[in-house]
Amino acid sequence: MDGRDVLPRLSRPFAFLSHLLIPNHYKLPLPSNLSWYRLHVFSNYHSLKPKPVSHLTGSGDERSWSLPRLQVRTKARPHEYELRIGSGLLSEVGRVTRACLGDQAQRIAIISNRRVFSLYGATVVKSLKSSGFNVSHWLIGDGERHKSVRTVETVLRFLSETGLERRDGLVSLGGGVVGDVTGFAAAVYLRGVSFIQVPTSLLAQVDSSVGGKTGVNLPGGKNLVGSFHQPKAVIADIETLATLPQRELVAGWCECVKQGAVGGRKLFKETTDFLKISSTKEGLISSRLEQLIASQCAFKASIVAADEREDPGRSDHHSRQILNFGHTIAHALETVTSYQRFRHGEAVGHGMLVAGELSKNLGLLDQTELELLNKAVSLCGPLPSARDLDERAVVSAIAQDKKRTAGQVQWVLLERIGRPRIVDGKEISPTLLRKSVRDVFRRQ
Repeated sequence: MDGRDVLPRLSRPFAFLSHLLIPNHYKLPLPSNLSWYRLHVFSNYHSLKPKPVSHLTGSGDERSWSLPRLQVRTKARPHEYELRIGSGLLSEVGRVTRACLGDQAQRIAIISNRRVFSLYGATVVKSLKSSGFNVSHWLIGDGERHKSVRTVETVLRFLSETGLERRDGLVSLGGGVVGDVTGFAAAVYLRGVSFIQVPTSLLAQVDSSVGGKTGVNLPGGKNLVGSFHQPKAVIADIETLATLPQRELVAGWCECVKQGAVGGRKLFKETTDFLKISSTKEGLISSRLEQLIASQCAFKASIVAADEREDPGRSDHHSRQILNFGHTIAHALETVTSYQRFRHGEAVGHGMLVAGELSKNLGLLDQTELELLNKAVSLCGPLPSARDLDERAVVSAIAQDKKRTAGQVQWVLLERIGRPRIVDGKEISPTLLRKSVRDVFRRQ
């Protein structure tokens, strides 16, 4: 059995533990009732050790001081938070937030956008107030172009004017952009306050809400400013997916396929089997969807627990870098189109097709496996065309990718479904890269 198809063994370091929490009114046979997860991410234990004191060395004018040296080591706190996945969970936000922040927290600031807040804001505000919080809210623009330093600045000013204190917290109510902005604001306001993720898009529920990556874009590229800041809890109410536009579902399915492609054949098959019958809104909200999201989150959490901060020195199959499959091209597409044409997940869909083609052209991936990947992406739904884009501009934008090492982009490619491989950009000729991009774009 492929070890990436199952949760890590509890005896391993950084174990991802799963717990069950099943309401009395909603019971499913095992294992489809996985609805509460705990994520443990531990840093190395450190202590404070002084070195020998100073003394004079040398003679005459050449004498110098050997300065005292003191090694400062800190004991990092482990991160542990719960992922709740199910139906009707928005009414539980207040109770979960109170349990996470404790009795001394008084204020909660909800960060959302106008559309999401109009749909779910009242429910979440009521839940938080019933748990004794003083609640305020701030709405940001909708879309990737609002994921900016300027937006974060407006949020920080609001938090300051509201009087939010260190023991208070933020609630992110929305999709990936809202989550990234809220998390980054929480990371830097007062040097770090708590926040709760309440993802309302499919992409956010299966990917961006889990793992603690936060950040914003710069004109030169995607996610160039950010921080690792773990949430206190993630509450994913699958009923919010019923109000998503179809394009948002497509974007989310592309992220699901991405994780299946690098995670293992079992997760890949579970994802594609679901897409064959339920990729649209009809029949979407179901126990089967809940189980799929749980499987996706379990895989993501297992990778994060083993490599929380994406160590650039790692290139093994459990490196967090493997989650960037499809993202090198995706970020370039978003940059050259000024974040106007593609939803993030749609760009990832194109990115996976190019990464698959490049893997084949390098002799890593055979045609049968490439066809499996291409079929899975097509099951997600239609993607906006990239046919008119200049492949030279796309390739040029790749040079701004934030995951460069020694000036080279680190590509996540495939040897087979479930077997990613990290390839240094110096091993890929510009001619072969342009050909792979051009061939994929022209087939659309």
